[in-house]
Amino acid sequence: MTENTQPGPESHGQHTATPADLPTQYAPAEVEGKLYERWVERGYFEADPKSGKPPYTIVIPPPNVTGSLHLGHAFQHTLMDALTRRKRMQGYEALWLPGMDHAGIATQNKVEQQLAEEGKSRQDLGREAFVERVWRWKEEYGGKILGQMRRLGDGVDWSRERFTMDEGLSRAVQTVFKKMYDDGLIYRAERIINWCPRCLTAISDIEVEYQEDDGELVQLKYGEGDKTVVVATTRAETMLGDTAVAVHPDDPRYQHLIGEQIRLPLTDRTIPVVADSHVDPEFGTGQVKVTPAHDPNDFEIGRRHDLPMVTVMDERGVITAPGPFEGLDRFEARSAIVAALREQGRVLEEKRPYRHSVGHCSRCKTTIEPRLSMQWWVKVAPLARAAGDAVREGRTKIHPADMSSRYFDWVDNMHDWTISRQLWWGHRIPVWYGPAGEVVCVGPGEEPPGGEAEGWHQDPDVLDTWFSSGLWPFSTLGWPDETPELEKFYATDVLVTGYDIIFFWVARMMMFGTYVRDEPPFHTIALTGLVRDEHGKKMSKSFGNVVDPLEWMDAYGSDALRFTLASGANPGTDVPIGEDWVKASRNFANKIWNATRFALMNGATVAGPLPDAGELAATDRWILSRLNEVLAEADGYYDDYQFAKLSDTLRHFAWDEVFDWYVELSKTTFAKGGRPAEVSRRVLGEVLDVTLRLLHPVVPFVTETLWTTLTGGESVVVADWPKDSGFRDAEAGREIATLQQAVTEVRRFRADQGLQPGQKVPAELALEGTPLVAHEDAIRQLLRLQPAGEGFQATASLPVAGATVALDLSGVIDVEAERKRLAKDLAAAEKELAQTSGKLGNEAFLAKAPDHVVDKIRTRRGSAEADIARLKEQLERLG
Repeated sequence: MTENTQPGPESHGQHTATPADLPTQYAPAEVEGKLYERWVERGYFEADPKSGKPPYTIVIPPPNVTGSLHLGHAFQHTLMDALTRRKRMQGYEALWLPGMDHAGIATQNKVEQQLAEEGKSRQDLGREAFVERVWRWKEEYGGKILGQMRRLGDGVDWSRERFTMDEGLSRAVQTVFKKMYDDGLIYRAERIINWCPRCLTAISDIEVEYQEDDGELVQLKYGEGDKTVVVATTRAETMLGDTAVAVHPDDPRYQHLIGEQIRLPLTDRTIPVVADSHVDPEFGTGQVKVTPAHDPNDFEIGRRHDLPMVTVMDERGVITAPGPFEGLDRFEARSAIVAALREQGRVLEEKRPYRHSVGHCSRCKTTIEPRLSMQWWVKVAPLARAAGDAVREGRTKIHPADMSSRYFDWVDNMHDWTISRQLWWGHRIPVWYGPAGEVVCVGPGEEPPGGEAEGWHQDPDVLDTWFSSGLWPFSTLGWPDETPELEKFYATDVLVTGYDIIFFWVARMMMFGTYVRDEPPFHTIALTGLVRDEHGKKMSKSFGNVVDPLEWMDAYGSDALRFTLASGANPGTDVPIGEDWVKASRNFANKIWNATRFALMNGATVAGPLPDAGELAATDRWILSRLNEVLAEADGYYDDYQFAKLSDTLRHFAWDEVFDWYVELSKTTFAKGGRPAEVSRRVLGEVLDVTLRLLHPVVPFVTETLWTTLTGGESVVVADWPKDSGFRDAEAGREIATLQQAVTEVRRFRADQGLQPGQKVPAELALEGTPLVAHEDAIRQLLRLQPAGEGFQATASLPVAGATVALDLSGVIDVEAERKRLAKDLAAAEKELAQTSGKLGNEAFLAKAPDHVVDKIRTRRGSAEADIARLKEQLERLG
């Protein structure tokens, strides 16, 4: 055992709180909003780049301006808030920087929907007026989530709120584009892209959601006679754009066809048969239709064989090829073309069901159309390599480490990134085209070489939203200017985000950070799982299991929601959540409230230094030792992002050890009065003070109210984080563990006899020679045991922890009737044991009986053995 003469480091002023300072019940709705506004008004969350404190930085994953708080936001915001609140208490200059993403497609869709209700389109307004309309929408309806973040208690620096389309961030976007263009990392090329016929824009690979769709596979016959080929397709409408049929160069079946021209049905064209190693001779017929303008693999075949690129659909997925199908939607054309080919006898077999993976727009769920298009691209290879090396070299750590493979799978296999979008809302591509084919990229503050009158025009496209949000960790700190904020707070300490957006956002930021700053933007990437319902099912409107976190906050308080989410936060693992769990967290908040109020009623105080260890009773030394152990555990869990373990540890300590044991054990001391009572009141105040500070980052509102009442301090937000004094007392721990064991065993026996918890029973305690001897008053108080008076007759005797507790139950229960009941139950259990043992000892039965029957009988035998042991013990205790 190691002891300090001063078991805790804390020394407080002479503040003494009273229970009158707290209402009898905690009402979150009455305190949360007021507390949050007070924190903001006092500037607790504002970070000063000129302070001498060490920095701690988190930049918020910017929610869409169109968005509202969902459980995923609430989950990650809770963790980020807990991290920054703790670091602030530890003396760091903690910056949690908020802001929003302009969300190009999503926001443009919102405003276009508004216009459609007015019978208008964006073309009716024109580009400039439409963009003005979007800005007005943003001011009026956007940013709803920011108010909801306040409800949750987000301790962000509102004075530094940013928006990806604000002036400073727009300048950063133009600066990066110009630099990358000049470095040859941005180029313009005609390639196959993912096209959304609903949003009317290109989208990148990571914005495509693949799902299994029911389609139909048809086999079509091209050509005539010995120049006949058979191809299979689920997209018959694209055959109008076929410019070749491909076979494998080593396929002996088709050597005679290579180089031949065959007739393409429904058209006036002939197309060649080409040999290409991309073709799998084992798949289908080994003959593949090639549509270079409408399929990425076919595009590559087309480039290798210099094939024409024939586009047969417009941007809305409507057929443009001259002929009877012109003007049909792609899906209408699919059926019409198959019907026309069937009439000509060119459908080799009837359509058959075919379930396959089909890409959909992640925003509007429309089926994606591969389309040949001129777009702007980022050459990602050198950027992705640097982003991967930053993790491999340890400059950025991924937590948990086993999630690194997801990151490497992406950055090591990246394709060039399509960054142009055919939208009007977003950062306009800063490239101008001249009358003689000139192409000029314009940087911030630079003027284009000529105006529209001279034949110059700006590229009409805007940049992918992920381009600007990829700059977020440094653009929000003032880059491209070398600001005090950038110097102080970059690189940021941790990015807390879901594993599902490694590809969307994390890799982009890592690429841009290492490119622009030559330093990765995060020291740690802490990956979380996704929030799911209580059955582990994905939350979806179609499943009917989506929960509005505001409803739970209204019903149970923000702290309850936060604690529930933190309690499920195992790194990288999905988080199930249900309303009953939020209710349980509300009960925990109420328990903290009621226990603190009770402690104040009994004089718990933080006034003055802690007494010396020599004045402390074993219960005091035990709880102070446990307090330091829990503090050390909590620090380790915070540092390792183990919020589930942190929450479980703090809940168990506060509820079970402090409130259910120490407070109850202290009642006897308080009742006796004198110096021991003064000591316990001071210890209880200390334990509550430290426990509330440990809990504050996760449950900020209830702890703020209780801590300021208990201590008279200004705010727990700016209180010092507690430090482990090093005080440990293993001997006191063993003594209290023995006491807990004894009390628990007697309580179990009382419950077995059907006694009510408050029912008093005469008892004689033989505690001499055991650690329990110093705790007789507490044992009697906890177990409702009266002194053994005249006429006491022990009807039950319990050996516990080396001592004996004898009880007189004669005035409480009918002891003889209880013995008979137990004896009857014992006889039944012994009969069950005999029957099951007999069957299990019968080799003939075991040979014939099914395994599940044998297992069931084994279970019955085990239950009978346990019942016999329990009943015999109870009979023995009853004498």
